[in-house]
Amino acid sequence: MQTFTVQLHKEDAIEEMKVQKVAEDEFAALTEGGTRHLFELDTNIGFFIFFDAEDTSGKESYLVLHYEENPDEEDPSACYSFELKDFYQFTALYLNDLEFREELDTLESEDEEYGPIHHLGHIMYHVVEADRGTEETGQE
Repeated sequence: MQTFTVQLHKEDAIEEMKVQKVAEDEFAALTEGGTRHLFELDTNIGFFIFFDAEDTSGKESYLVLHYEENPDEEDPSACYSFELKDFYQFTALYLNDLEFREELDTLESEDEEYGPIHHLGHIMYHVVEADRGTEETGQE
């Protein structure tokens, strides 16, 4: 697995993240014990599927598949593995957005407000850009 660091803005209120880019053969090993689909995120930079997995020894992984174009494509553009603390942040943002949307519905606001789900998309943008930067420089 290729490891890279994602630097975020101070305003993002999230520390830098260590991310691992998972190769196809590594993906098979990480998910051999089963997967659990948690949620999806559709953004202007692609479609993301968040899930956790177990290998045959019961070791857990926290993964995100990224599809650049169409989520119906068979092969993702990338698969990323995150530390539990970071993956927990993603899940918290997703769940907070459900409550945020419910509150907005009661206010009958016509303007799209920046909410937790937008913040999650912003973070995933940084992950994808950091990955691209690593590919361009050939760093690991």
